[in-house]
Amino acid sequence: MSPHAALTAHLIRRVARTSAVLTVLLSSALAGAQTGSSQKANKGEIQRGRYLVIIAGCNDCHTPGYAAKNGQVDEKLWLTGDALGWSGPWGTTYAVNLRLVMADMSKQQWVKHARTMTPRPPMPWFNVRPMTDADLKAIYAYTRSLGRGGDPAPAFVPPGTKPGGPVVQFPG
Repeated sequence: MSPHAALTAHLIRRVARTSAVLTVLLSSALAGAQTGSSQKANKGEIQRGRYLVIIAGCNDCHTPGYAAKNGQVDEKLWLTGDALGWSGPWGTTYAVNLRLVMADMSKQQWVKHARTMTPRPPMPWFNVRPMTDADLKAIYAYTRSLGRGGDPAPAFVPPGTKPGGPVVQFPG
């Protein structure tokens, strides 16, 4: 091979390697930019979910001591359910640990659950159903961002059975 041909072949290999490296770097940069965008959107969705949890009153029942402490409860306890029972003609119900409930659901399963649930009183499920899919997905994103936490709430106590802990008694 002539020196000129060898030099040309060397340059072609070098350009090919450089092109391959640049392609990988550019692909990585674009993927990073897209991930950054989705993280930003996700961060926005999480913040919207936090806002909705607050204004919809989810913490009032699903966070222990939230109402009694005027909302001054560490966020790490938010939506972990409560052992305070709600008693009435239906029996005694407890606000579930939403973090555990949603931990085992996909976003689509949560939306379907929110649209079809009919829990016992005093859960205002009829206020959840009119929420938009975007609202429900934001609440899901926020709740999941908190991670698993807390223990399951006590089980339902049927009418005529005395609950073991404190309750709010409804007339009836």
